[in-house]
Amino acid sequence: MRFIFRCYYFLHDGIFALLSKLDGIPPLLIRLYLSPIMLAAGLYKLHHFDATAMWLEQGLNLPYPEVMAYLVTYTELVGGFLLLFGLAVRWASIPLMVAMLVAAFTVHWDNGWFAIAPSSPVTSTAKPFADIGVPMAKASMENSIGVGERLERARTILNEYGHYGWLVEKGNFAVLNNGIEFAATYFILLLSLLFSGAGRYFSLDYYLDRRAREYIKPKSVEQKDEPLVEPEAKPVEQKTEAPVASEASSEPAAKPPETQAGPVADE
Repeated sequence: MRFIFRCYYFLHDGIFALLSKLDGIPPLLIRLYLSPIMLAAGLYKLHHFDATAMWLEQGLNLPYPEVMAYLVTYTELVGGFLLLFGLAVRWASIPLMVAMLVAAFTVHWDNGWFAIAPSSPVTSTAKPFADIGVPMAKASMENSIGVGERLERARTILNEYGHYGWLVEKGNFAVLNNGIEFAATYFILLLSLLFSGAGRYFSLDYYLDRRAREYIKPKSVEQKDEPLVEPEAKPVEQKTEAPVASEASSEPAAKPPETQAGPVADE
């Protein structure tokens, strides 16, 4: 079992260590996906500013419609440019998320989830939830049956009285449900950018953040790279003390008595 775990983590760490070097690509793709959507929505509101303010007042009954129109228009415009260049992405995500929440609850909530109504209950993504008894999913399934009947009736009328092949040459007809699907999807993607940031290598945030953090480093940290010049140490004079001679050592050592060998007389 230990061998299996070692093999697994050998592959895991080897593969995902390489992928971690490319972790700036997913935020880049999310930004490139969201940026044109926000820019297009903001430009449309800017070019139809009076109609946008009137719609906010009469259609949604929002207070201060002109102020709200300015806020939502420039939030989408400025936010779209910031997402495109990867500048202040975390800060830009917050007002855009608020705009998506306002749109979801004030414009799309009553229409359910789907932005485009499914025309077949068999292929509807609400079917698994309807099978377990979710009431909203059951209502969506019934709505899909009605949508399918209307689309089939429209095809019959157009085939009889119109050029149906020419009409669907650029795409099939669909029923716009205008639910919260798109607003919720954009909110989730913006939430992801709020946590991940703009990403490495492909954003202005990455390079500006590195330069700014280097600039605000404490001086003590910056001076670590500089060689330290220490003062030259002065040579220490060593005092040598003269050996003190003891009294015993000052007198010459007594020589041992010399013994002379001579004949020994017998008594």
